[in-house]
Amino acid sequence: MNYIFFDGFAHVNLLPLTFTKPVSELRVGILTIKEKWSKYLSTESFSYMTDEYLAEKFPVKITDDNVIINGSVLPSNSLASKVKDLQPNQRLIYNEMVVAARLNENQIKTGDFSGLESIDIEEGLDILTKTWDLFKKNDSELRKDFELLTSGKTSKALNSTNTVLGNNIFVEEGAKVNCAILNSESGPIYIGKDAEIMEGSVIRGPFAMNEGAVLKLSTKIYGATTLGPYCKVGGEVNNSILQGYSNKGHDGFLGNSVIGEWCNLGADTNNSNLKNNYGNIKVWDYASNDYVNSGLQFCGLIMGDHSKTGINTMLNTGTVVGVNSNIFGGGFPKKYIPSFSWGGADGFTTFKLEKSYEVSERMMERRGVEFTEADKKIMRHIFNFTTSKN
Repeated sequence: MNYIFFDGFAHVNLLPLTFTKPVSELRVGILTIKEKWSKYLSTESFSYMTDEYLAEKFPVKITDDNVIINGSVLPSNSLASKVKDLQPNQRLIYNEMVVAARLNENQIKTGDFSGLESIDIEEGLDILTKTWDLFKKNDSELRKDFELLTSGKTSKALNSTNTVLGNNIFVEEGAKVNCAILNSESGPIYIGKDAEIMEGSVIRGPFAMNEGAVLKLSTKIYGATTLGPYCKVGGEVNNSILQGYSNKGHDGFLGNSVIGEWCNLGADTNNSNLKNNYGNIKVWDYASNDYVNSGLQFCGLIMGDHSKTGINTMLNTGTVVGVNSNIFGGGFPKKYIPSFSWGGADGFTTFKLEKSYEVSERMMERRGVEFTEADKKIMRHIFNFTTSKN
């Protein structure tokens, strides 16, 4: 079967995290949404129906027989079975939203979905509708992914220098863990291939670190927290997700936050995740072009790919930072910082596009990843989109 992810309204609702990628490429739990579906459907063959400016990097493949899947829906065994059972001209509906449909090439290319048989899903589904849903759902998704990844496998043994509470810890080959305290009584702990936990670190699950990720000396982790591949983290972190290749290498607090790829939080960067009056936190919403009530008492930082903070940066509750921004200086900057912003509390200028290319190339080269012409075109689109609105 040919599987295709589609973004729908979620692509706008999940900005700035989806400026650079389809919705299904977001990480929540241990795995990305695409990786989850890959496990449940037992296939790695997926393509994307996404915004046109992303299509070169994330192309679509259409055949005579296709199943399209809403990229914002988090899978389960039950839902995956329903998707596998779809017959031609059938679609799965949940609260009037299309979850999946089996379509031929002409139906996809013409957008003619008339005559489809609708099958209502009555069980509850987990769906990403806003950016803060990622850290809200990270606990349950981390537990589900832990079972997916470890079922039937044997963990590498931890050495005697570590203090272990609970027995819900899985260590992949090549991982290094020394003189750490790991408490899995509150949730599982997953330590990926070639990951490293340095001496003095204290971890309370649920927690996951993917391949090549590093916890630096004496890091404090509260669940539910996820480090994507090759992230480096120090200081104190609570209920946050770093998507991948991002650094928070020094002291400072990060809580109830989602950090994109290729970000760097400078030494002693701190975010607030709770208002002094304990009220609900308003967060910038790209879909409505305004602040909206998140309904959350705890909400920290949402940061798009390639953005950075300088040393001693302070960020208020519910701060949203776009792509390729650089924040520095004293005081609290404004709570919504558009893409390609350069500055801080004293004001912002526009980060020049060509200069941003140079920074991205240097940062990615350090990890052996190429900053491609397709990446440059995506950044140019985001730059033009942002500057036309500001």
